[in-house]
Amino acid sequence: MKRIDKLVVCGVGLIGGSFAMALRAAGMVGEVVGVGRSPASLERALALGIVDRACGDWADALAGAGLVLLATPVGQMDGVMAAMAPHLEAGTVVTDAGSTKSDVIEAIYRHLDRQLAHVVPSHPIAGSENSGADAAFAELFRNRKVVVTRLPENDAAAVSLVRDAWQTCGAQLYEMSPQEHDRVFAAVSHLPHLLAFGLVHDLAQRANAEQLFGYAAGGFRDFTRIAGSHPEMWRDICIANRQALVGELDAYLAELALLRAYLLSGDGRSLQAIFDDARRARNAWANRAED
Repeated sequence: MKRIDKLVVCGVGLIGGSFAMALRAAGMVGEVVGVGRSPASLERALALGIVDRACGDWADALAGAGLVLLATPVGQMDGVMAAMAPHLEAGTVVTDAGSTKSDVIEAIYRHLDRQLAHVVPSHPIAGSENSGADAAFAELFRNRKVVVTRLPENDAAAVSLVRDAWQTCGAQLYEMSPQEHDRVFAAVSHLPHLLAFGLVHDLAQRANAEQLFGYAAGGFRDFTRIAGSHPEMWRDICIANRQALVGELDAYLAELALLRAYLLSGDGRSLQAIFDDARRARNAWANRAED
């Protein structure tokens, strides 16, 4: 990978901060400039040594930048791109870490249409229920998948730089179309988060919520861990990918209706058959993931 003399990270939290830390640890980045809407967050990233400089001026931040990572919630991408567009230099490569791609790409065509050769969308499949600069660590992307959803207009060298940067962070690279990306992640990421948030909210609203949470143990903790994730980020993801997500939610509601029918009829054999199928599928996935 060619060394990046100046890296600009917009949104220096878990994802953006970890990206900067990983490239710095590999010796592949010079100056790291942080941009964001929260001065307190930027000051924290500066104090932690994640960024060398915090900047509130896009013209200053982008001057001489080799690579820009947009790691804000997807609901902020449109405004961020509109703000940076007048100051983006011709040779600067831009990528993002958005969990949805169709809406982010629409914003790219809307605001960065003169720089399409150098704007390469991507999505790291990594994270945790923790957020902010304090949660960032250089090994976050090691052996994790990153999906690149390149544009037809993308320059090969720009794509290579983005791929090389993620690989330097330790990631495994894959490519998908934006539409396929959003359908897949509606099923395996966005729906699970929606369900976890919904279950915890339901229990928290009940009159005996304190009793319920008092008896919750490991199974509840495992199932609901992701309900501790950043609410704004997941609000934006769910709204941005709502068409695919509603389709997945409808399919899951049909599954729940089937389970409900088996419970009402006391059909233990059918319940066990579903449980057996689910157990085999889950264990097969887990074993592949560990390889």
